[in-house]
Order: sequence, then C-alpha cells, then structure tokens
Amino acid sequence: MKKYVAKLKRRGKKNAATIDEHVAQAVRITNETVAEHREEVLSSARKYIYPLQQSKHKVVLVTTTLFIAAVVGFFAYATISLYRLKSHSAFLYGVTRVLPFPVARAGGQFVAYENYLFELKHYIHYYQNQQKLDFNSDSGRQQLAEFKKRALDKVVNDAYIKQLAKEKGVTVTDKEVNAEIQIVRAQNRLGGSDKVFEDVLKEYWGWSVDDFRRSLRQELLTQKLLPVVDPGVVARANTAKQELDSGANFAEVAKKYSDDLSTKENGGEYGYPINKTNRDLSAQTTDALFKLQPGQVSAVVNAGYNLEIIKNIEQQGDRIRAAHISFNFKDIATYLNDIKEQNKARLYIKP
Repeated sequence: MKKYVAKLKRRGKKNAATIDEHVAQAVRITNETVAEHREEVLSSARKYIYPLQQSKHKVVLVTTTLFIAAVVGFFAYATISLYRLKSHSAFLYGVTRVLPFPVARAGGQFVAYENYLFELKHYIHYYQNQQKLDFNSDSGRQQLAEFKKRALDKVVNDAYIKQLAKEKGVTVTDKEVNAEIQIVRAQNRLGGSDKVFEDVLKEYWGWSVDDFRRSLRQELLTQKLLPVVDPGVVARANTAKQELDSGANFAEVAKKYSDDLSTKENGGEYGYPINKTNRDLSAQTTDALFKLQPGQVSAVVNAGYNLEIIKNIEQQGDRIRAAHISFNFKDIATYLNDIKEQNKARLYIKP
C-alpha cells in the first residue's frame, strides 16, 4: 500500500511538472517568438508528413513507369505484327484506323497501312463468303498472297493518282459521289431500298455505306483524271460527234472510230436488247441510253474507263435496241510512269 501511494505521488509530480512546462512555454510565446515557435511545430510535423510524400512520389513513379512500359510494349507488338508477321486481323485493322502506321511512301506522301488493309479485307471477305475459298488451303494461301500484292499495288497507285490529280486540279465532290450512287441504285444494281443496299454491301464486301462511298470516290477520281491526261481520246470522240451532228451515218462513223472490235463492223450494234439492269454496260452508259428517244444519239458520255456515243435505235417495251461508238483510254498506270520515275515508291512490307 505504501508503494502504491508513493507511485501516485511520483506520477502526480510528473504531471505537475509537464503542466508547469507547458505553462512556462506558453508564457514564453510572445509576438517576438511566435514565428520561432511555429517553425518548431512544423519541424515536428515534417517527420510524419515526409514519409507520406515519399510514398506518393513512389506511386506516381511506378504508375508512370508501368504506363510507359505498356505503351512501348503495345507499339512493339503492333509493329512486329504489321511489318514482320503482316497480320490483317480485325484488331490490328482497328489499330491502323487510329494510329497512322505507314505501309509505303509514294508520290512524296506516306501511304497509310489502313488503306492497304481496307483493300485487302474486302478481297478476303468476298472470296471467303461468296466463293467459299479456304485461305488455310494451299490454293487459298496462294490466292491470299496475290490479294496482298494486288491491294498494295492499288494503294500505291492511288497515292500517285491523287498526286497527279492534285497537279491537274481534278477533284471529286460529294455531289458527284451521291449522283453516281443514285445512278447505280436506280438500275437496281445494289438493291432498291436502303436496307437492301446496306445488306448487299455488307454481305459481298464487308463494307458500310461510308466504306462504299470512300471506294467510289477514288474510282471517280481516276475516271475524271483520264480525259485530262489523255486528251487525244477526247479529241477523237468530239470529232466523231461532230460528224454525226453534221448528218453522217451512225453505223459508218462507228466503223471508222470505234475501239470496240466486237461491234464496230456491225455498225456499233450490241446485238441484244438492253434493259436497265443489264450488267454488260456501265451504269453511266445505261443511264444515258434510257434518256434517249428512239432515233436519238447521245452526247459524248464518260463511261468510266472509256468514252461512249450511244444511239437508241428502237424501243421494245422496257428494252432498247442500241448501238454505240467506244473510245478507249489507256490504263491509268500508263500515265503514272513519269511521276513514278520522279518519286519512286518505297514499300515497308513485302507482300
């Protein structure tokens, strides 16, 4: 009991001393010493705050390092898959639509890898779904190699065509693309309704309507460029039209000028009646023909890769007996030789 009382006395003295110390300290804090006291308090707190700051910095550093490693790893994976393995998976196609990986350099510009995969994938889709081609078979692998070469050649040529078109001031407007789609759809070549149109594009080529418009725009650019780079063909067509306007016989003019060897000796006659859904004629030719009355002759029509003068000989219900005079352009590749020599293409993959 005595020991317990002694212990309480010692504790009381210690608490009293602590209280006295705080009181004395409070007494010592004046306007002159407040700044010094604040610094003492802050110094005492820093030993607890510093480890927290260090932990926060470590978290940021580790997170940043992991993010950089993930980005580098992703780019390494994409680069190896595209340039070494030449993968054309849907995932990597999506990657190339976001990131501008190049597949070649042509016409002073980089050719996007996405352009190449865009062309390749519609070849694959058509032959896989419509022709039931097995790309894992020997013949399928050979065909795939050919498709890869064809797709790469096309996108490189497209780059040169765009360069040449820019130099010549040739462009394609949205209005022209829309008009061409209307012509094709009016002839029921891709379905009459919007739903059928979309389904046909998806089923045959794996395309959306925007994909089709993109492909059509490039095709129209080539078609508009041909008369500019080959004015001799345009001159021949205009000469033939002038002779017809002066009263010359259509059959005789066809024999004299037409490049269609299968019809020229027959006065340009097709030899079979034509309806609006006929696939043997270009959409532009069919559209011009069905605007003519019997006996009428069209103006010079740009049918895409040739010029045409068409005559409605006779109407037979919903069919027309017709004749034409054809003026063929050379392949567009012929006109790209000079520009290819000046700016040689550099390919980043070997198909």
